[in-house]
Amino acid sequence: MAGIITGNAIAIKSEYFSLGIFILSLLTAIAFQITSNFANDYGDGLRGTDNKNRIGPERALQKGLLTAVVLKKGIVVSAIVSFLLAIFLVYYALGLDKVLLSMLFLLLALLAIWAAIKYTVGKKAYGYMALGDLFVFLFFGWVSVMGSFFLQSQILDTTVFIYGTALGLLSVGVLNLNNMRDISNDKNSNKITLAVLLGSEKAKIYHYLLIFLSGFCLFLGIGGECFKENPSMALIFIPLIHHLYKLKKTASAKGYDPLLKQLALSTFAISLFLFITHSLE
Repeated sequence: MAGIITGNAIAIKSEYFSLGIFILSLLTAIAFQITSNFANDYGDGLRGTDNKNRIGPERALQKGLLTAVVLKKGIVVSAIVSFLLAIFLVYYALGLDKVLLSMLFLLLALLAIWAAIKYTVGKKAYGYMALGDLFVFLFFGWVSVMGSFFLQSQILDTTVFIYGTALGLLSVGVLNLNNMRDISNDKNSNKITLAVLLGSEKAKIYHYLLIFLSGFCLFLGIGGECFKENPSMALIFIPLIHHLYKLKKTASAKGYDPLLKQLALSTFAISLFLFITHSLE
């Protein structure tokens, strides 16, 4: 949702801004995320990655709340709902005139569904081959921010690319915290994440880089002149500074779990901050 809100924050100053496109974009993003959550539960559950040694919260299949058959049906239903929402969104935003653009966005929707499912499902699940960070960056960052902005304005510019990079890096940060928390269990379960490849110490350094670079991109996107005219814009960095402070004090794998939630909520808060400040300009 943060990427969608950020893309619309940049577009809100446009005279062509549509609340309908904004709402449909959010609903489509939520549907994609539900598909992803179902698929992660299913894939990690079948592989045995979700076990008693996992530090994070227990999932539905692991707890026996849903069977694998029911969960698989849930994936199919949520994927269909996601694609139907995407069709309606593209039609609402682009109409029937721009066929090639519409086909491109529907292709992106299909790729998003594929990425949501293939993260943990199948023999060649990319989440087990240290590619999760790349896909999260692309879909939670560039695709969500630039795609939602384009549906509103039908143009692209440097600013939206910079904001897309910032949101992508923050989203990768959330995933990296998850992977640092689960590094021992993932290694034992043959789930090769980037954190597993780097090891705990280097994964932590990698995380510092993600947060610093995302902050730098936010600064570039907002612009130095904006900070001079409105110093209160610097408030946007407080959640990131607080996060880095907490990260420095964290030494145990279990300690990453609350940081994961904090960074996810901080990313969402940053997107809302951008939306509100751009709305008031």
